[in-house]
Amino acid sequence: MVKVSIIIKTLNEQANIARATKSALAAVEDWKGEVVVADSASTDNTVAIAKEFPTSVVVLEEASERRCGVGPQLGYQHSSGEYVYVLDGDMELDAEFLRKAVSILDCELTVAGVGGYIQEMRADNLELQGRIKRFQRARRKNLLDVDCLNGGGLYRRTAISEVGYFSDRNLHAFEEYDLGARLRTKGWRLVLLEDRAVDHYSYAMGTWRLLWHRILSGRFLSAGELFRAALPGRYLSRLLREVRIVPLSIGVWAYWACSILAATLTAPVAVLLTALVAPVAVMAIRTRSLNLGFFSVLTWHLSAVGFVLGLLRKRNPPADPIRSKIIQLVGI
Repeated sequence: MVKVSIIIKTLNEQANIARATKSALAAVEDWKGEVVVADSASTDNTVAIAKEFPTSVVVLEEASERRCGVGPQLGYQHSSGEYVYVLDGDMELDAEFLRKAVSILDCELTVAGVGGYIQEMRADNLELQGRIKRFQRARRKNLLDVDCLNGGGLYRRTAISEVGYFSDRNLHAFEEYDLGARLRTKGWRLVLLEDRAVDHYSYAMGTWRLLWHRILSGRFLSAGELFRAALPGRYLSRLLREVRIVPLSIGVWAYWACSILAATLTAPVAVLLTALVAPVAVMAIRTRSLNLGFFSVLTWHLSAVGFVLGLLRKRNPPADPIRSKIIQLVGI
């Protein structure tokens, strides 16, 4: 068995794939490991560029099956490493971090996965600015054991085998949380280091353009999809405690139900106007930014609508092989 596999999940990453691939190849050199590019049917030159490197390249056969959860599972089913790292196509992996992560998995047999901190190289929109603040708050807490490895991590294959599959192909987001929850239900640990794992070159687009991209890509369906996944995964109670957007989405519906009921009993215009303004005001005070406060409340409402739509979506068996085309296969 190969010691380390790195899966690079891509969709239209022609501007970043060369950098990601070079960093992955350099990182696995110590173990003569493998790099698998798992592409979700890109329409640009991502695949052509990936083929220029000594990597295996597999492409999703049906573009309609694109989800955030598809890429990792697609790469996993074409990998063979004892340890498997998931890297986004717009990231650059730090080889020193990978060495440390491997040494931890070698020594700590109860640990299923090791992650590190993500260095954001762009902060062009409110979503990224909010993400950076959340990472900073987590880092100051100096936590070690965590619920999931957001942004990628190095995983133990035997642990993945125990929970049935790597990544839920049905999820438009939260695939890392789903994996972490399933692992923790089996008693495995996930460890987050203070070390920088990757540099992240995210979307170079403004706040509202990125928001529109999230809508078109189906990301706002993910809260409902995750709720559905939690039922067979047996982690629903964890989900409601740990993933804020799920109870928030349910809470938005309850909030408006109560507001509308109150409006029918008292002054409708005043009640509904207060109901619209109050959440934005609270979040603006909390985030110290009116723009970020408004953006947060808007995304809650989009997620609440998406929660219902995602809850009703048909699920494909997550462990079933994903139909794909092998473009290039590199043996070890």
